[in-house]
Amino acid sequence: MPVEPPASPWRVTLDQVTPGEDLVGVGADLEPGTLLAAYRAGLFPMGVGADGGPPLGWWSPDPRGVLLPGRLRVSRSLRRTRRTFETRVDTAFEQVVAACADPSRDGRWITPAIARAYAGLHRLGWAHSVETWRDGELVGGLYGLAVGGLFAGESMFHHATDASKVALVALTEIVFADDDPRRLIDVQWATPHLESMGVCEVPREDYGRRLAAALPLCLPEPWRGVRGEAAARVSR
Repeated sequence: MPVEPPASPWRVTLDQVTPGEDLVGVGADLEPGTLLAAYRAGLFPMGVGADGGPPLGWWSPDPRGVLLPGRLRVSRSLRRTRRTFETRVDTAFEQVVAACADPSRDGRWITPAIARAYAGLHRLGWAHSVETWRDGELVGGLYGLAVGGLFAGESMFHHATDASKVALVALTEIVFADDDPRRLIDVQWATPHLESMGVCEVPREDYGRRLAAALPLCLPEPWRGVRGEAAARVSR
């Protein structure tokens, strides 16, 4: 099971936020206890001053992009394409984060400090990757945090057409395997790409209720006691 880190010294809460504002706090740190407290409260970090960028900001989008059980839409072409990939879990976590952090990507926000922080969460059993491979080469994937019945997606990438979509399909099969309607995939902001696959927007208050219902649930099967190099192959 994941290892619970020392508690954060920071008070992480959404008690005083303005509806419609996405940036809800600045400061604190990227220690594992702080990150977990943030996700359990409905926040996530972006921007880290230690790498020469803006100060560390804490975000809680209103509305929030989510993928709910039974809402995934998979086109016939994607079903066909999926058969050309192999999907794995947690065999190349740091490589996935590095690909998502590629400085040539538009809107690149994953700094070295962010990458180090999530690598630490991965070693503790909280952060995970879902990867798509073709002919032994990593060509796509995503990473995020699994906390109870929540998977908080952080970023995704593709070096082959549909590779990130295939990773998202595999993720939904993992998270929603037991058909529990309380489970939740958080994608932060809904984009046209994600909306085409079934992602919708919910108000922050609704997200908070869904989050509270999801957190007490057990982890999905691949992440209950298997981490790092003890990999789970999802599909071929």
